Amino acid sequence: MASANTTVPLERPKEMSANPARRVAEDLAAEWRGRGGFPPGFTDFSLARTHQAAHDPLPMLLAAYEEFGPIFSLRLLHTRVIFVLGPEANHFVTVAHPENFHWRESSFGDLIPLLGDGLLTVDDAFHDRARAIMMPAFHREQVAIATEVMTAEAEAAIAALPVGGVVDVYGWMRSLAMRIAMRALLGLDPDEAGKGAAAAEHFERALGFYGIDFALRLLRGPGSPWRKMNTSRAVLDEIVFAEIARRRAQPDPERRDILSLLVNVRGEDGDAFSDREIRDQVITLMFAGHDTSTSTVTFMLHELARHPDVLAKLCAEQDQVLGGKPPTIDQLEREMPYLDMVLDEVLRLYPPAWIGPRRAIRDFEFGGYSVPRGAYVNYCSWASHRIPEIFPEPEAFIPERFTRERKAALPRGAYVPFGGGQRVCIGKRFGQIEVKLVASMLLQRLRLDALPGRTMTIRQMPTLSPKGGLRMRILPRT
Repeated sequence: MASANTTVPLERPKEMSANPARRVAEDLAAEWRGRGGFPPGFTDFSLARTHQAAHDPLPMLLAAYEEFGPIFSLRLLHTRVIFVLGPEANHFVTVAHPENFHWRESSFGDLIPLLGDGLLTVDDAFHDRARAIMMPAFHREQVAIATEVMTAEAEAAIAALPVGGVVDVYGWMRSLAMRIAMRALLGLDPDEAGKGAAAAEHFERALGFYGIDFALRLLRGPGSPWRKMNTSRAVLDEIVFAEIARRRAQPDPERRDILSLLVNVRGEDGDAFSDREIRDQVITLMFAGHDTSTSTVTFMLHELARHPDVLAKLCAEQDQVLGGKPPTIDQLEREMPYLDMVLDEVLRLYPPAWIGPRRAIRDFEFGGYSVPRGAYVNYCSWASHRIPEIFPEPEAFIPERFTRERKAALPRGAYVPFGGGQRVCIGKRFGQIEVKLVASMLLQRLRLDALPGRTMTIRQMPTLSPKGGLRMRILPRT
């Protein structure tokens, strides 16, 4: 059997340059090699279009879909990017022909300085091996254990809300999601200054790098966001690697956090993760789960405040099933179908992982057009979920469109908030349980009202979220 620090001798993922000038040169060379092979679209150089793509891409993508169909090109900054929209496109990229694409050479490569070689930034056999080793950490019984952590943290966070006061619910949920991640993923006490609290602080600082304007992310000098991100990553790495070493030296089968499981887990042939691989996977899980849960709960509360009829039906279901008690995993997964419909509709309108960037590794054809090797190819769930032929009244919040029968009747690829195929989100169940548990516990006790005149603006990076947070008034449930 392999020892704790051995790995199957696979070729390591390709190193990606962090030099912006080199990346631009490589992109231009790839476009030159594929000249004549791009589908039509808006392909002139336009700073206005590039700005809109970074700040308000949805109207532009839907307009291009109406004019050009399910595949089109947009020139953003220096390079052409191909977008494919709609059910057939989503299915083609995620399920039917994922072998045409890599994630690492797409814009996911920008995440490597923080995430390393985690599931989001590796491909082919290296990805498949890592996913196979990690799967036991996300089996239902493991998620059930994590549910105990979620319940305890949600109980304390809800009790601390100032009834009658105004709270940024995005910031509140972000703090709660981080505490859950510290305990359930890393097995750290979020109140311990030298470990959990420091890890949370520096993870947030590092993650903030991906929420600033793209132009600022290109800077590399002293005091730049890039330097600050790397400084926080170094502190975070020191904490995580020390925890890995401690748990290797002092195995404790009673520890059920994800980090401890990854230290001890073995593949079918006895293969195990190296220290670096463990670090990269847990940081990737924190990145993928922290922002998405935060945004989804926030958007759910926003829509429920705007639709009191939906809120009333949801609360009636909770009263009947829960009777004022915290929900169990069985109740969350099987006994509250209207809560599932509400969550599905929130994820249709606001899929946190709103775009699926890829890069073509071979020539292929789709929608009557040839796409050259090396082209950037993006599918976009945010835009696809708003195609009126698939989802009538696409801007309306209608949970009933996700009854079991209507959901089953959707075309394949129509609804993809978690991706699809062999790379569907590994933490899908964990994230859904967290969102439903927090929402259930909160809404059993409190009502959250929108502030008069308050509008919500969505920002896209690194995941969909309300720009500037979302302030709401906390009231007792009546």
